[in-house]
Amino acid sequence: MSAVAEQTQLLADRINALEESSTLAMTKKARELAAEGHKVISLSVGEPDFKTPAHICEAAKKAIDDGFHGYSPVAGYPDLRKAIADKLKRDNNIDWKPENIVVSTGAKHSLANVIQVLVNPGDEVLIFAPYWVSYSEMVKLAEGKSVIVDGTFENDFKVTPEQLEAAITPRTKIVMYASPNNPTGSVYSEAELRALAAVIEKHENIYVLADEIYEYINFTDEGHFSMGSIPALKDRVITVNGVAKGFAMTGWRIGFIGAAKWIAEGVEKLQGQVTSGTNSIAQKAAVAAFNGTLEPTREMAEAYARRRDLVVGLLKEIPGFKVNVPQGAFYAFPDVSYYFGKSDGKNLIKDSDDFSLWLLNNSYVSTVAGSGFGAPNCIRISTAASDEALTEAVQRIKEAVATLK
Repeated sequence: MSAVAEQTQLLADRINALEESSTLAMTKKARELAAEGHKVISLSVGEPDFKTPAHICEAAKKAIDDGFHGYSPVAGYPDLRKAIADKLKRDNNIDWKPENIVVSTGAKHSLANVIQVLVNPGDEVLIFAPYWVSYSEMVKLAEGKSVIVDGTFENDFKVTPEQLEAAITPRTKIVMYASPNNPTGSVYSEAELRALAAVIEKHENIYVLADEIYEYINFTDEGHFSMGSIPALKDRVITVNGVAKGFAMTGWRIGFIGAAKWIAEGVEKLQGQVTSGTNSIAQKAAVAAFNGTLEPTREMAEAYARRRDLVVGLLKEIPGFKVNVPQGAFYAFPDVSYYFGKSDGKNLIKDSDDFSLWLLNNSYVSTVAGSGFGAPNCIRISTAASDEALTEAVQRIKEAVATLK
């Protein structure tokens, strides 16, 4: 056994049991190829390609000048918690007070906090698939059991009430979903969420973890609906959101939960022992984001909608690709299983992991295999890039797959 392998065995079991984030892994490989001099088009990372709006940056500069240099309260500054409570009331029809809000270091941190606070060993978390890669690993860290409920391609990757009911057991503790969805871009309508809520309402010990980080990137005429606005479930829905996607603030690391007070207090207690309050300057910038104009956000959403149309149209021209039409977020999620079992004469494509890696090595376009998202027939393509880069990337993919027989 090598020295590295021996050292790895010394790590805690919970760490050895974790899978590496597939999105971060592909981004790392793409950077390595780029460092070698290859012209890589990176469509693997879920990051807006826009700059943070100017009025938000100005608020951060002012915060520095005003001396917000110290530790912040664990749950967040009072003015930010109020701004978030006002936002939830205004945009989501969810009536929480600032005491129901906990600010964390990104929505990812918020999700992990809630799972640690609510899940006991052996508790089941129903995860609607396709799902973001970290969901199941977060449950694993809490010693819970992920129960995957598959949304089918034919149903636009969305789970039905009948599927949900069939998956519930006496051990079910949380139902976890994202709308708009990463990786599919699917959006649950108000009618669909109300139908799912009607199932959950019958089971009084089940909580809902609603990931709404892509809320503002929604292309539907109906717009966004929050399950947390349904009165019968208000105290059982934990709404998670943040500033990363809608305000192009990925590096600012601000996320939040809106939840019943006892859940918020539990998250604050946990956070007080792990990270304490998040970045003080970023919090002041987030106040400006939630209280300020949404015009830059709308402009970004319009650009994403145009890119969605561009990429979906181009992908449909590739033989064997099955493509749905995303209703939100900034991804395309084609089914590429047509190419499984095919070869370029040197490499055999067995699954989406092989396909995604083969694309990177042969077309220098980085995507992410769907296996990490609970959808092994698909790959995720980020549309958070320029029209020119997206057009060239899909053309490279089209030319590459033409060599597979």
